[in-house]
Amino acid sequence: MIFLQAALNGDSQHPAVPKTAGKIAKDVKAATDAGAHSVHVHAFNDNGEETLDAIACSRVLRAIRRVCPGVSVSLTSSATIEPDPDKRLAIVQAWTDFPDLVTANQGEEGIIALSEWLMSQGVEIEAGLLSTHDARKFVASPIRYKCRRVLIEPLDADPKEALRHAAEMEEIVLSAGITIEQVHHGYGIACWAVNRRAIERGYGIRTGLEDVAVLPDGLTAKNNAQLVRTAMSMFPG
Repeated sequence: MIFLQAALNGDSQHPAVPKTAGKIAKDVKAATDAGAHSVHVHAFNDNGEETLDAIACSRVLRAIRRVCPGVSVSLTSSATIEPDPDKRLAIVQAWTDFPDLVTANQGEEGIIALSEWLMSQGVEIEAGLLSTHDARKFVASPIRYKCRRVLIEPLDADPKEALRHAAEMEEIVLSAGITIEQVHHGYGIACWAVNRRAIERGYGIRTGLEDVAVLPDGLTAKNNAQLVRTAMSMFPG
């Protein structure tokens, strides 16, 4: 399996991170031209702050679809943007344009209700597992067989710890008989180790400035497209 998703922005402070709808769409084009099969993006308001607001999300989705029709687009639903689960659900229920997918971190309060509502609107869910605790919650949840894919996302800065936690989360999911697609990534330099292990095990991967701002040799990446090209070069053949 060769699958690579590019996570283009989030809270990264890299100078090449795109925040306006036009720049995000331009980066989507560059990332997909470099080999990405899907993109994950966060919308920003006029003050440059991450937001789940319907108008901002629609602006980004429409810009991407004008430039890259047919590209699979994932939006965030992170509680770091709106920590109150009831407010977050109300904000998302006001969306008028929908992404193809939403990443839903399974350790967050209210995530099942949010995921089920999105699925009722035809939006597929990427179940984000940031820890073994998240993995255990996910395998006991009512949506465990309904998601499009599982994201294995260890938060550890140390590559060895990230690899250990990725393996533990993978085992929890597989031991529960959940065989939906897995996509693995880490954060910072550890992202590359997690990516490499995932490819060796036949899984998809994620890269991009939301996750990692450096290349495998530790040098600062120029932009998302360079990260995608580097990640694509890791796949066999």
